[in-house]
Amino acid sequence: MPKIVDHAARRDEIALVACRVVATYGFENATVVRIAREAGYTTGMIAHYFDSKQEIILAALRLVLKRMDERLASPAAHDATLLELLSESLPLDARRTTEAAFWTAFWGQMSTDKRLKRINAWVHREYMRLYTRCLAGHWPEWDSWPETVRAEVLRAVSTFLNGLTANAVISPSEWPAARLLRQLDLQLVLWRTWAAREALAPTHLDLPKPARRPRRARAPGA
Repeated sequence: MPKIVDHAARRDEIALVACRVVATYGFENATVVRIAREAGYTTGMIAHYFDSKQEIILAALRLVLKRMDERLASPAAHDATLLELLSESLPLDARRTTEAAFWTAFWGQMSTDKRLKRINAWVHREYMRLYTRCLAGHWPEWDSWPETVRAEVLRAVSTFLNGLTANAVISPSEWPAARLLRQLDLQLVLWRTWAAREALAPTHLDLPKPARRPRRARAPGA
């Protein structure tokens, strides 16, 4: 009886290996040949599933997002704190360190590749969706804040996590897990405090509009 191959699982397997190869050797050195060798397949087998290296990288990006989405939607995540949920983006263990190194290698290629820029824009929107879900689920006042305030908090979360991740990948000895978590915890307090204050600022209050002055009647012939 012929062996049944789960093609979706094999694509994910190759994408996961590509993620590890990029994290280890860098974007330029993550050739299709090297990915095939690390996966234990021939380049012909890889070509059966992907047309190019970029297609493999795109599959790896989707897989990392999918895995994070699944972790945030898991039963264990329902009882997790906001700090624990957002820390899924940080290199706190071997798995997340590989993912973080993959991201930083990918970021380094975007400035000269328009397609990668478009892919990154899509990835950014997906992460913002995940961050929004986390914040809305743990800060009861989230939905009552003006949209501009929520947007600023989301931008701050994304920028901070990206910067912290890059620093941890470049200088891991300076950024142990405890320090990463402490910095993120501090920022969460600061963001929430700022947003609560900003939401009460006059520019965000639903103040009644000033009454319009009646227009003066113009004199005949004026």
